Amino acid sequence: MAYFTAYSPAFENRIFSLLLIFVITFAATFVSFNSLLRIFIYRKIKPIYKAISRLKSGNVKSGKIDIDRDIISDVNNEVIRWESERDEEIAQLKKLETFRREFLGNVSHELKTPIFNIQGYIHTLLDGGLEDKDINVHYLRRAASSVDRLCLIVEDLEAISKLESGELELEFRSFDIHDLAKEVFDSLELPSSDRTIALGFKEGCDKPFYVFADKERIRQVLVNLVVNSIKYGKDGGKTIVGIYDFDEKYLIEVTDTGIGIDTIHLPRLFERFYRVDKSRSREQGGTGLGLAIVKHLIEAHTETINVRSAIGVGSTFGFTLKKAK
Repeated sequence: MAYFTAYSPAFENRIFSLLLIFVITFAATFVSFNSLLRIFIYRKIKPIYKAISRLKSGNVKSGKIDIDRDIISDVNNEVIRWESERDEEIAQLKKLETFRREFLGNVSHELKTPIFNIQGYIHTLLDGGLEDKDINVHYLRRAASSVDRLCLIVEDLEAISKLESGELELEFRSFDIHDLAKEVFDSLELPSSDRTIALGFKEGCDKPFYVFADKERIRQVLVNLVVNSIKYGKDGGKTIVGIYDFDEKYLIEVTDTGIGIDTIHLPRLFERFYRVDKSRSREQGGTGLGLAIVKHLIEAHTETINVRSAIGVGSTFGFTLKKAK
């Protein structure tokens, strides 16, 4: 018993002291190690975080990072967001690359046809056809027709290029859109009468409507839309222009009773060289750029254009213009 009573209190005190020292030492070591580890990790993550920020915004506002923040979670979120943005950019670039290839292929095809025609007619004339009175004038007229088509394609491409680059300046002024549509009808009286297609206005729209826009560019829009309605209309049909009041704007619609367009074609209808019926479009003499130009001209006015159609019923193209004050 004497043994236990002699050593018990001192032993217990010593054990308690050692345990206290161990706990304090462990805590201090843990805090120090944790701080050093955080500083080390943050030093490694900091360049990554700054690089992501630079890629995201183009610059870094500060070289300092708050060490009290959960920067690892921030970096993780930034990486996920950055990856999502990059995937979207890559998908968009692939789409643009596909569009570029299609566009180049379409341009070469559209230019190739009139060029080869001109080449064939000229070589035939040079090989002796020039002396043949039965074919010389006929071939020269065909060559001239192909040259005209070539010029139209180049002019349309130039117009689209200027619209996309912002080089084409619009001359805004007030004018009567009803009067302009009537002028367009008068200018297309011959081709419409050949197809016995009646041109007119929707009931209640045969009166003045003043808009604020570039008159000549809107004339170009109306000509393209009405010409298309004649080309793809039905003999004995009609093309109607309707004008509707929408607060600060007018909605102008060109409606035909033609063959109509399948809904699968509508999303791509305003693309350059996109044709619903390629063989018929070329027979009609179009360049395949008319609707693309129309879309660009309306968007240059910061307005919108849309289309709705039904097979065998007809199509309606509608665009908005600001009212004249």
